[in-house]
Amino acid sequence: MRFDILTLFPELFEAHRHHGITRRAFESGQVDVHLWSLRDYADDAYRRVDDRPYGGGPGMVMLAEPLERALAAVQAQRASDGPHAPQAPVVHFSPAGRRLDQALVRELAQGPGAVLLCGRYEGVDQRVIDRHVTLEISLGDFVLSGAELPALVLLDAVARLQSGVLSTPSHEQDSFSEHLSGLLEGPSYSRPEVLPDGRAVPAVLLSGHHGQIERWRRETSLAWTAQRRPDLIAAARAAGRLSPDDEAFLQNLVQKLGL
Repeated sequence: MRFDILTLFPELFEAHRHHGITRRAFESGQVDVHLWSLRDYADDAYRRVDDRPYGGGPGMVMLAEPLERALAAVQAQRASDGPHAPQAPVVHFSPAGRRLDQALVRELAQGPGAVLLCGRYEGVDQRVIDRHVTLEISLGDFVLSGAELPALVLLDAVARLQSGVLSTPSHEQDSFSEHLSGLLEGPSYSRPEVLPDGRAVPAVLLSGHHGQIERWRRETSLAWTAQRRPDLIAAARAAGRLSPDDEAFLQNLVQKLGL
């Protein structure tokens, strides 16, 4: 898959492509990243890509024309892949967008990639969004100084799902995965068995009894999710992803903790 990133700061993406386990996806070409510096598409000596907003107000707005030229260059290069190359979404990161979740990550991880438009300042001229953007994405109800960080988040989430990047089946047991019915992953432990202050690894994890270990992991997942993200329990229940044993455990948990 191919990701074209339109940004004022292409250098912010370089380190991410060469460090960490997800570098496997970038170095193998499974996730092919093309960086486009928006200042290269300005038409004046100052390489200006922003100006004051019409109607007044604080801040600056990214100009339509450099963005239009950059997008045209991206689409022309993508078209050179052949007439039957799949159309990729043009993504704009915005508080008004769809909340990024694992379902959307899986959807994008199975597609042809995307064109990521990284806005800055007070935003992007709305005419560019109206004409070109096919998907708006939000990381949450907060504001960042630019969309490079959301673009990096999306790249990382997509890259780790590619074949051979993580040891199988590592990502299949992540929080929000189908294996966990969309719930949170429970706690993890490693050496030593007992810390100097006496805190020990749960005995069941040392038992070697795989059935008991799996049930303990399922119940801790249910308990953590019920206490921290009850909305995920409700969604799993509505989708029919909870077993009778799950429901019995949750009923006992409610009685015990008064949730």
